[in-house]
Amino acid sequence: MDIISTPSLPRPLIGISGRRLRGAAIGAPHGFADAPLEAYLSEYSTSVLRAGGLPVHLPMDADPWQLVARLDGVVIVGGDDVDPRRYGQAPGPFTALIDPQRDDFEAGLIEAAIEDGVPLLGVCRGAQLLNVVRGGTLHGHLAHGEGESHGSYAYPRAHRVHEVRFAPGSVTHALYGGTTRVNSFHHQAVDAPGEGVIVTGWAPDGVVEAIEIDGLPVVGVQWHPETFDADPVFDWLVEQAAARATLDAVPATQNVA
Repeated sequence: MDIISTPSLPRPLIGISGRRLRGAAIGAPHGFADAPLEAYLSEYSTSVLRAGGLPVHLPMDADPWQLVARLDGVVIVGGDDVDPRRYGQAPGPFTALIDPQRDDFEAGLIEAAIEDGVPLLGVCRGAQLLNVVRGGTLHGHLAHGEGESHGSYAYPRAHRVHEVRFAPGSVTHALYGGTTRVNSFHHQAVDAPGEGVIVTGWAPDGVVEAIEIDGLPVVGVQWHPETFDADPVFDWLVEQAAARATLDAVPATQNVA
């Protein structure tokens, strides 16, 4: 009896969201200054590659459900404020730019990933939107100079400014242990958790820093792990995505009589 081995499985395909800008943002020539531009911060894709995944950028004009159907994992990246009207509030004096198209697109990615069991990582705004999609709310503004002054941009982006402690038994506890130190660039944060959302990490001032969804491969972190040389949350995402891809793949070996 011979055994024929098939080639090893490819890297899991990890979709990464971006943001919509205009050509003027990159100095496009006259006539193209108002041309739509998809912008993606390279550190997200670098982190996915380093962890063993194959990153792909997700254009906002595509159907999020069709995209997720072809993906093994999803990253929802950081950015401007989630529209407060999505969680029953109104924009206030500290509300930054709101992009309804981006909110709709990324909310669709989150809903599709949860529905299909596709591993998902939400970073900063991505974690906040994850909670909102599940029916939760946000703190609209964390003032500078109070608590850990989370919204300050005074430090280099990879500087670890404060500690985060994690709940025993959580995914983040398994990845980081009881505590780790993180950077901090956010003036909003999770308030009331949404359906199935479990808070698993806190800053010293009590601000929520990590969330998960009970029973699903879904994690949201309030810091920016992509700015570090390596952060284990990307290893977790790629491992989860690879496991899911393996379940959908042709068996690695077959017997030939």
